[in-house]
This record gives sequence, C-alpha cells and structure tokens, in this order.
Amino acid sequence: MSEPSFLRVRGLAKRFGSFTALRDIDLDIARGEFVCFLGPSGCGKTTLLRAIAGLDLQDEGTIEIAGRDVSRAPPAERDFGIVFQSYALFPNLTVTQNVGYGLVNRRTGRNEIRRRVEELLALVGLPEQGSKYPVQLSGGQQQRVALARALATSPGLLLLDEPLSALDAKVRVRLRDEIRTLQKRLGVTTVMVTHDQEEALAMADRIVVMNQGAIEQVGTPEEIYRHPETPFVADFVGHMTFLDAVATGPATVRVGALDLVLGEGSGFLPGTPVRLAMRPEAIRTRSITADTPNRFDVQIGELSFLGSFCRAQLLPVSSPDTPIAADFSANAMRDLAIRPGEIRAVAMPAETLRVFPAGSAA
Repeated sequence: MSEPSFLRVRGLAKRFGSFTALRDIDLDIARGEFVCFLGPSGCGKTTLLRAIAGLDLQDEGTIEIAGRDVSRAPPAERDFGIVFQSYALFPNLTVTQNVGYGLVNRRTGRNEIRRRVEELLALVGLPEQGSKYPVQLSGGQQQRVALARALATSPGLLLLDEPLSALDAKVRVRLRDEIRTLQKRLGVTTVMVTHDQEEALAMADRIVVMNQGAIEQVGTPEEIYRHPETPFVADFVGHMTFLDAVATGPATVRVGALDLVLGEGSGFLPGTPVRLAMRPEAIRTRSITADTPNRFDVQIGELSFLGSFCRAQLLPVSSPDTPIAADFSANAMRDLAIRPGEIRAVAMPAETLRVFPAGSAA
C-alpha cells in the first residue's frame, strides 16, 4: 500500500493453553477500507478481531491503529466502535439512551448528545424509534441501534463481529446493503467477521480468508473467487470441483483421457501429479464448435434443481469415471432443453482452470 496503513498487525500470535488460536498474523488495512475476516468456525477470525479490540490480548506481536502502538493498550484507548452478533443493547434503556451511552460516559454536553443521537437514528433509518425499548424492536431494528451506538463517538475503526448472523435471510441481505452504503458514506475503516462467503463477497473491499489460525489469502472479492491461491480458499469460497490430473506441458494437463489447455503456465514439470480445480458455473454449453478449446462430449447425469440454476453431473464420454459438476442457468435449461442421459458438447474455458499440487488439502 502506498499510504501508511490505518491498522497494522505484525507477528500476532494467541494461545489458549496448548491450543494455538492465531499464528504469525501479518495484516495491513488502509484508512476507509471495508475488510472481512472470512473462514469456518474455529479458524481464528473472532480471536483476531478481539485482539485488535484489546478484549483478548495477544501473546506475541504488535498492533498499530492510526500509527499508534496499541498492542498493550486497554480497549478504551483504542478508538473503535464494536457491534456484536447478539446486539448487546441495554434492555432497561431506551433506544435514545442506548445510542447516547458512550457519549454520556465521555461527559458530552446534553444538547450535543441529543443532536448526535437524532443524527444517527436518522442515518440508520430509525428516526421515530428513540423512545422505544429494545424489546419493542425487531432483530433488524435492534442491530441498527447497535450500529448507531458503535458510531456515536465517531471512532476511527468500526469492528463488526458476525453482526448479521442472528437475522433471517431477507433482513440480512437488506441490512448488509445498508451497512455497506453507510460505511462508504462515512468513510470509517471497518473490519467485519463472518463465516458467510456471500456476505464477504458482497460487502468487502478486501477479504482475509483464514484457516486454522493463519491467513490463507488476502485479496479483493474477485481475486479470492477467481484466483484462489490454495485449495482451501478455492473450496471454501464458492463451489469448486477438484479432479486428479497430470501435468503434460507448461500449460497443459490430462484428466483421465481428456487433454486440457490452461490459461497460464502451471509451474509443474510434465508427468507431475496435480489437482485441477474449476467452478461449476464456468462450464460452457452454448456456441461450442469443433475448434473450441477444451471441448469434449459428456453425458448429462443427475440434475439438481436449485431455483435460478440446475447443478448437473457431467460424465465425459472419454472418461466416464471422472464426473464433473456444472451449473446451467434456468435460461440455458429451457433454451437448450438439457435432459439427463443426452450426449452434449461442453467446454472448460482455459482461463477458469486452476492447478494445485497433488495431495494438497481443501
């Protein structure tokens, strides 16, 4: 990054007894960025967020916020607001009192508190709810109040710990869009923990994919999805089909009896066993000609209806023991009349294929 990092983490490690929750974490986040920590349960993403907040001090490493070393500073000295999955609102306080709580603790003037609370409630779409208590609000409304409370003191850093996971699907989608719009408007540096890949892809400027206490890859949503650096990232973010293959040249591999061209060099010597990975939606079935690269005939196997698309099991005619998953849109299913049992030509676009070392775990 050309500009100094707003949040800088170096060599971070955290242990709970004999269990290592974080190991050798290095991370830079720019001012105004929206970054998601993404990974399965137990990967260390919440532990990393809590270390940044000072709620769980790390055993090793340093943390800097806005150029200031806060590695051993208490949470109150780290200039952040935080929103938890459970909302954590005070049930005996009104919405107005909840939002203004941090300002009262800072001994802010009464008129300034009222002005700021009114501004924030309007910002999160709850201008008429100030006199209500949390129990009188829906889950989505409570999370908006929690967000307003976290922003009340104008923190330099906003931390979101699975803020949407307790909400139902439609509310979750609506609120994630609202949070992202609000973050862009305010320009506040934001770190969000989530295990939901769709949330991360939709909201983040960059995604930090974590696994077993370490960072697997950092990149934009498109980089993470289209150019995964490890089998774990490829498998965790989206759906991926993995096939055993053998490198046959600088940019060619063989899967069973299929010879395929890659979009870029694999880096493997001919004869090296590898794992070939592809996204189901990348399989082409329209406008296939005899000279289309990576064209081959398949028998359509089982079809699973998934709403806007169908997931098909393809059995290559030349290698029927090598099933391949493919996603066909509802339009393709209708226009091409794709049916189980038929023989059809498909193609794997070279630029969509990824190659990993054989035996590497997903």
